[in-house]
Amino acid sequence: MFEALGSKLQGVFDRLRGRGALSEADVNDALREVRVALLEADVALPVVKDLIARVRERAVGAEVIRSVSPGQQVIKIVHDALVEALGGAPGQEGAPRGLDLNAPAPVPILMVGLQGSGKTTTSGKIALRLRTRERKKVLLASLDVHRPAAQLQLAQLAERAEVTSLPIIAGQTPLQIAERAMATARGELYDVVILDTAGRLAIDEALMEEVAAVKAAVRPHETLLVVDAMTGQDAVNTARAFNEKVGVTGIVMTRVDGDARGGAALSMRAVTGAPIKLLGAGEKLDALEDFHPDRIAGRILGMGDIVSLVERAVESIDQAEAEKLAARMQKGQFTLEDYAAQLRQIGKMGGMTGLMSMLPGVAKVKAQLEDAKLDTGLLKKQAAIIGSMTPGERRNPDIIKASRKRRIAAGSGSTVQEVNRLLKQFEDMRDMMKRMNKMGQKGMLRGGLAGLLNPQGRRPF
Repeated sequence: MFEALGSKLQGVFDRLRGRGALSEADVNDALREVRVALLEADVALPVVKDLIARVRERAVGAEVIRSVSPGQQVIKIVHDALVEALGGAPGQEGAPRGLDLNAPAPVPILMVGLQGSGKTTTSGKIALRLRTRERKKVLLASLDVHRPAAQLQLAQLAERAEVTSLPIIAGQTPLQIAERAMATARGELYDVVILDTAGRLAIDEALMEEVAAVKAAVRPHETLLVVDAMTGQDAVNTARAFNEKVGVTGIVMTRVDGDARGGAALSMRAVTGAPIKLLGAGEKLDALEDFHPDRIAGRILGMGDIVSLVERAVESIDQAEAEKLAARMQKGQFTLEDYAAQLRQIGKMGGMTGLMSMLPGVAKVKAQLEDAKLDTGLLKKQAAIIGSMTPGERRNPDIIKASRKRRIAAGSGSTVQEVNRLLKQFEDMRDMMKRMNKMGQKGMLRGGLAGLLNPQGRRPF
């Protein structure tokens, strides 16, 4: 998400950086291009007008025109305006608006949204998050009696998240299910109840009445609207309708890992007054992230998001395995099994594409990165090739000759050329490790990362 918008805005600001001083005309020309970029990204027109007005008011002042680095100053002003548009409060831009559970248990959370927005999957993700991070006892309840197997789907998600789902009783209405869920939660001392309401293909009065009745009965502490980032301006219209009819306290945007233009996220806060609280970045149950306005603004403007990258690494990397690998590398004992372990760690962190998107300035070399084929598919294929080897072959790849290569290729669904490419890359990495061994631990880590970021044996930059 935001890739196209970020690319266009970075192009505008690159031209500003190249000028020693800025005139008011320069600022106006840049803001005209920013306005076009925002509109093309599907940002709501009132939001665009407000954002441009705020930037112009700050950017045409004498302190910018006479600044030592006026181009950088304008970028800072646009960054601050984006943070505010995304819901960041002045002075507290870095603080995410997480779920509010400050209420007597059991805390009801009502999930609303259109059919296909990812509402049921998001309910499972939130349940897993509350169980693992907050140590909460969670009850999931499906109020969707209209869609076939909807209640069974939520029960399966509850099993995967290792939380409880409300037993299904045929013939009950959504209101009856919600009341039974709250009664069960009170009787069995649950901390949180997540109520997954039914969706429709479009906003209709019956849907709103049903949701309103449930909300009046259970009085949820949080009413979360789940919207699909891929729907663009339609997501904004959906948010406006639900907020007017039901009222929402927060928004969860799903499919932000796709090629959405990002306008919906920039418009949500202004349209509903409710903050974006969470982002769904994949189908896995743990693919749920806090929404940080300042970090998202940094990504849009090409500043990267190193903090989120570090947080993802801390959550995903097995510290004991990493220390064991570092010790082996220092002794020059790097094997294909170790390389496969590194591939698994990258997969847990969201794949190469997700990691690279958080690094500053990567958008400018996107073409080179694509040419180097730094994608998740390649890493999975390499992992499959290594998985087709015997333990002896992984520990000592020098024994892999022609007949073994044919067997490995057939077993992994690849070609002999791809097997050869992997072995050559591994050999280069192993030689690099031996050279880096003399440089200490920092050199070792730098050498391992360089090899992983360059799986084709090319220079990506």
